[in-house]
Amino acid sequence: MAEQTCKNSSLKYFFSMKFLRAGSSLATILALLASPLHAQDSASLDDLIPDAAVNDPESWAAGGVPAAEVAQEDVPPEVNASDPLPEMAEITVPWPDELGAEEFAVEELAPLDTEEPVEFVAFDEEIPPIPAGSEERISDELVLVFPTENSLFPQRDEFLDRFKSLSSVEEYDDEGNLARLTAQSRDDEALLIRLLRTYGYFDGQVIRSVGDIDAEVDAALDRPAARFDVLPSVRYTVGTVDLGDLTAAGDDYASLRQTYGVFPGDPISLDLIQNERFDLDTELGETGYPFAAISDPELLVDHDRREGDLAMPVTPGGKYNFGVVVSDDPEFLSGDHLTNIARWEPGEIYQRSDEMDLRRAILATGLVGSVTLTPVEVTPPTEGQPGVVNIEAGLTRAPLRTLAGNIGFGTEEGIRLEGSWEHRNLFPPEGSLRVRGIIGTQEQLAGVTFRKNNFGGRDRILSLDAFASTIDYDAYDARTVSLVGNFERLSTLLYQKPFGWSVGLELVATQESELDANRVALPRETYFIAALPLHAQLDTSDDLLDPSEGWRLGGRLSPEVSRNNGVQSFYLRSQVDASYYRQMGENVVLAGRVRFASIPGAEVADIAPSRRLYAGGGGSVRGYGYRQIGPLNNIGDPVGGRSLTEFSLEARVRTGLMDGAISVVPFIDAGTVGSDAIPGFDQIKFGAGVGIRYHTGFGPLRLDVAMPLNPGPNDSFVAVYVALGQAF
Repeated sequence: MAEQTCKNSSLKYFFSMKFLRAGSSLATILALLASPLHAQDSASLDDLIPDAAVNDPESWAAGGVPAAEVAQEDVPPEVNASDPLPEMAEITVPWPDELGAEEFAVEELAPLDTEEPVEFVAFDEEIPPIPAGSEERISDELVLVFPTENSLFPQRDEFLDRFKSLSSVEEYDDEGNLARLTAQSRDDEALLIRLLRTYGYFDGQVIRSVGDIDAEVDAALDRPAARFDVLPSVRYTVGTVDLGDLTAAGDDYASLRQTYGVFPGDPISLDLIQNERFDLDTELGETGYPFAAISDPELLVDHDRREGDLAMPVTPGGKYNFGVVVSDDPEFLSGDHLTNIARWEPGEIYQRSDEMDLRRAILATGLVGSVTLTPVEVTPPTEGQPGVVNIEAGLTRAPLRTLAGNIGFGTEEGIRLEGSWEHRNLFPPEGSLRVRGIIGTQEQLAGVTFRKNNFGGRDRILSLDAFASTIDYDAYDARTVSLVGNFERLSTLLYQKPFGWSVGLELVATQESELDANRVALPRETYFIAALPLHAQLDTSDDLLDPSEGWRLGGRLSPEVSRNNGVQSFYLRSQVDASYYRQMGENVVLAGRVRFASIPGAEVADIAPSRRLYAGGGGSVRGYGYRQIGPLNNIGDPVGGRSLTEFSLEARVRTGLMDGAISVVPFIDAGTVGSDAIPGFDQIKFGAGVGIRYHTGFGPLRLDVAMPLNPGPNDSFVAVYVALGQAF
């Protein structure tokens, strides 16, 4: 038993430790095991393993299997290649040697005719290269080639402009860097493919070449370049157009469908599909559909038909009329007040532009930081009749108190400091109170102003201004108390109006004094003045502070009564202003201005010096001091007149400095003031100079330097003016 156990243990060791060490040992053992197993199916494993294999497995395995133990039937018979094949019943086709010579004969092929030599295809000759086409050299590094015939790609110019603005090669320029150019040209290739598809060329191809692209091209370039051959192919057309539930608009369907100008058979333009979507959305909003919804357009391109089927679901959402405005902060800005400033009347058809206009008007009050307007259904539409929507206004209050100041300077006017405090809604709605003061070289003022915006209607302003001032000019000095009331509709920085007007009332009490020949102040004279100033203006210009096209025409009339030393005088102060603006090129604007004024009805001596006419200064004739042009007294100081004539001409030239923010403005001004009521050209004064404009988001900052061309004895040789906005 111990011996058997030992054998089994040795066998396990043999298989576990030596199994993978020699293929021949394994084969030998398998052969040894196989033979007895066939002969003695009942023999045990111990009987089959010889003692030599147990005692010394390595030596026993190296000896191999004795030849006598190999079964003879396991050795395959020796086969000779010349022996005949055995009979196979499955094969019925006779062997070749059993056929006759005639049946087995193979017909010989006729020899080839070699009279003409065989010509092989030369690919560079038979397959023509890409046609050169029409070349566009965008830069030293970028060349585009288009079909020569413009009819094959009529969108070429627009296509080229868009590519230039988006090209990676064009935007980033690193001279001579071929690796950078190669990477960027891949982006540009993808860009060109996208642009071709934008115009409906879905089979278009772009062939990119980088490096030595062409002998003729390379001769003109001193560094590697990228060339793109643009092959548009056939432009696809629109197949079907699905606009969802647009037919639910009923009678408005025909006009709405016509607004969306994409129809079957039209050439595909992805730009047009998007732009027409915007037009349709706008038309829905202007036709009474506040709840209309338009899904993003989807284009299914069929390359077999060379068409694209367009689907853009539209849900009109019902037609409505306007109701009223409902405020969520009625104590601050009531719904009645907001309805009053809206441009619609309740019952009118809903228009989205009116809703957006109301939003701008609310923001223009300066009382709210943000506003949201939401249409809310009050009455649903019925058969053939629109419903009603109110507009709910969600208001966020802005800071209402403002402390402001500004500073100005002119070589002739001196320094002027102005400060103010304002509460913009002290008297709701939109009733403001403003306290202001001025400290300057020639003027000092203290005043208080009450202002009611949107009073009695949209953009109408009621203002009352009470102030006291002292003025010290070369022509006169004055101590004045005034009460001025105005009701007006004028342009503002946010709303430039084509027609503006104002009507007012002035009550003035002033003590004024002129200088004698020895520059000694004459005794002060007291004037009590009442006036009804009227103003109107037509404005077709394209900008309030920096116009480039259009014209303006304005007029002022102020009938006045004045009482001085028991003498009562009646006269009419009148003035006409006209200006014209013309764009002469991309960067040049010509601007011209004329002004005529007259005071008929009284002599100069009967009119208070502060109510007379003067010229000169930054908004008049530049190069001369403020109010320094006019009839002079014995010491050369102006005394004012009853007529005025002014002309101005300037060229506003944009430069490339600071990204186009700087303009240079050469100008020439002329003006005269006469003692008669009829404007004339007596003793006309000319001034000329050059200005600099720095264009900001709210208007240009102005710096003008001017010289008087025919100065008087008291005129400086140069004058400088700083202000906001153009001179006119």
